[in-house]
Amino acid sequence: MAPRTDFPPVRACLFDMDGLLLDTEDIYTLCVNELLRKHKKEKFPLPWSIKAQLQGRPGPAALDIFHNWADLPISREQYKEEYYALQAQKFRHTTALPGVEELLQKLGSTRFWDLKEDASVTKEEDAATNEDAATTTNGAAEEPIQKPIQKPHRVHIALATSSHEANFRMKTNHIQELFSVFETHRRVLGDDPRIPEGRGKPLPDIYLIALKTINDSLPEGEKPIAPEECLVFEDSIPGVEAGRRAGMRVIWCPHPMLKKEVDQNGDAKLVLAGLLNQAEIKKKKTAEAGTKKPTETETEKPGEIDDGWAEFLPSLLDFPYEKYGIQIPAAVVDKEPSMVESAKIDEGEVLQAVQTEGIDN
Repeated sequence: MAPRTDFPPVRACLFDMDGLLLDTEDIYTLCVNELLRKHKKEKFPLPWSIKAQLQGRPGPAALDIFHNWADLPISREQYKEEYYALQAQKFRHTTALPGVEELLQKLGSTRFWDLKEDASVTKEEDAATNEDAATTTNGAAEEPIQKPIQKPHRVHIALATSSHEANFRMKTNHIQELFSVFETHRRVLGDDPRIPEGRGKPLPDIYLIALKTINDSLPEGEKPIAPEECLVFEDSIPGVEAGRRAGMRVIWCPHPMLKKEVDQNGDAKLVLAGLLNQAEIKKKKTAEAGTKKPTETETEKPGEIDDGWAEFLPSLLDFPYEKYGIQIPAAVVDKEPSMVESAKIDEGEVLQAVQTEGIDN
């Protein structure tokens, strides 16, 4: 089919966390491999064909897939105890993946467009910003790109991760500043009570809830953001499908080994369309409805191959903001006190692995 090209400018960016913002996917693999080497050497190392099925899913679902494959000679309880002990050691050293800090900082700086009409913005700052906005680039040394016609606007940000709260804190407590751009009420975690049981990724609920957190807290007078005005950032196959089923555009930025696995099977276009797990979704919905076959209105539909709604990026470095109708203000505005976000994690909270969730990534 002909890809769609008449998208509205992106007004909201919704982010997964593990393997997209943080280097936790390799940590998960390291923990699993240590236990495979210890308890089931013939299954060591964890192959990417299995790893790909675990990524992005809620813990219990991922745990079922892993144990059905691994067939470990120990109980699930013992496995979880050893697994979380390893996580507790290693998650405290997570780091941001390439391009993440700059991307979040620049998207956060678009708050300036909301503040521009405020009297606290000086004429000097306004002039500098207007001069810089006359031409925009994607952050690399390249030819200037003509400014889009549409009026500059704030891009709202939310987090949508399958990680439960305690593990989220363990992974991020030492890098709170990185996550300060995510206002606390715009963080949707895997154990959020608003996510119905059994409705984790690849179902769209977490991204629809993340959008609702934004719309419920928009400045007075700003119209609600539609799903097609959202850009989901994902590394996992179930996560891409969740974004597509939510009716949102998607950036797929996978681990290089996952991309290699997908390319070997010739499935890249299916991933971008959100079609790789289609049979699984239909089976789940049919089970929920009993013998009743789901209708089109009851099913969150994925996309179609080459429909233009999703794009693969090898990394988040040099993100092409202008392609998505996003204008980044001049760097000078970041120095303004009014531009400082205050959404850091509360201090003094107990950090521990959640032993009810399984492999949450």
